[in-house]
Amino acid sequence: MGIMKIGDVVEDFALPDETGTVRTLTGLLEQGPVVLFFYPAALTPGCTAEACRFRDLVAELAEAGAHPVGISADEVPRQKEFADKHGLGYPLLSDPAGHVRERFGVKRGIAFAPTRRQTFVIGTDRRVLEIVKSEIRMNVHADRALAALRRA
Repeated sequence: MGIMKIGDVVEDFALPDETGTVRTLTGLLEQGPVVLFFYPAALTPGCTAEACRFRDLVAELAEAGAHPVGISADEVPRQKEFADKHGLGYPLLSDPAGHVRERFGVKRGIAFAPTRRQTFVIGTDRRVLEIVKSEIRMNVHADRALAALRRA
């Protein structure tokens, strides 16, 4: 698959969340724009910092009409442990086969970091409004996504 760009339309997908419930992009977008953030591994320091920053900005994102959704290669039980440990309160999708990660161009062939840390702001028309790429600055993902939603 090619690299996703701003303005691209995202095809629908279905993945289980941390409770094992299958969620579709279409269903998630019914609640407003989705801030879909891909992260390398649940319960690791960097991903915890990033996920907690999204948790801390949930109210501001909601004011902009949007909500965060995390996604990684982690299996459902590990996503649940991650969500529960940090009280995340938003869906964490499990993509162990990498189909969705591949579609977004964030899948890597590195065992310890199978996913690039990237965030996609997706409008209700399934168009990509913003893309945030930073492997090392965890807070910029939520901050830039929020800024893009406020501009939209």
